[in-house]
Amino acid sequence: MTDPAPQGIAFTLDGVDDLTFTRILRDVTRDDAFRRPLQIQAQEPRPGSPARLTLVFRPADRTRAIEAMQRLKTVLLRHGVQVDSVRVPGGD
Repeated sequence: MTDPAPQGIAFTLDGVDDLTFTRILRDVTRDDAFRRPLQIQAQEPRPGSPARLTLVFRPADRTRAIEAMQRLKTVLLRHGVQVDSVRVPGGD
């Protein structure tokens, strides 16, 4: 039996500069809400491309991922970041 494919909750962060993005990543990597089996994938801001954070999880960890998503929203608000879009698999 194979493991179900991982899913991800993707955050697009328009207008976040490099310093703020680095601070957000620091906070996330130190926060137990994001420990394994969850994983954070990060794409730093670049000209013409906003920063992105994706919370990756297996379907069995969906509840934990949703809780971590709420925690990530809190971290972002602490840094004054508006979340422009969030894509949750199966949440359509």
